[in-house]
Amino acid sequence: MSVSARLAELGIELPGVVAPLAAYVPAVRTGNLVYTAGQLPIQDGELLATGKVGAEVTPEQGKELARVCGLNALAAVHALVGIDSVLRIVKAVGFVASAPGFSGQPGVINGASELFGEIFGEAGAHARSAVGVSELPRNAPVEVEIIAEIA
Repeated sequence: MSVSARLAELGIELPGVVAPLAAYVPAVRTGNLVYTAGQLPIQDGELLATGKVGAEVTPEQGKELARVCGLNALAAVHALVGIDSVLRIVKAVGFVASAPGFSGQPGVINGASELFGEIFGEAGAHARSAVGVSELPRNAPVEVEIIAEIA
């Protein structure tokens, strides 16, 4: 089954590519890999939440926001090479703006990781880093970037 058919089966529609917030491009291809820029939880041009996970944003909300970031990363890949050319998700890196003492970054970034598993099955299993940081652009609670292998 193609990736686009799987998305349709799941009722998932890829959003448009989020416009860069500074001097970079959403995704770059080198050889058979596509690297995305960090993607914020932006939907329809609006940042869905601000603040720190573990304070203004609950871990559950952070997980949902990470899912949006994952969709935005896939949209960047799709715009560059087409989603059906993706063979696997190689790596995901998630950044969580964390309140002091919050250590649940892996659970938050599971929002993106689980999305990739839903869509790609075994090919969605990836290496990953989930990092707590003090601040993210625009006071976003979470940011996700990926590396995808393409045909």
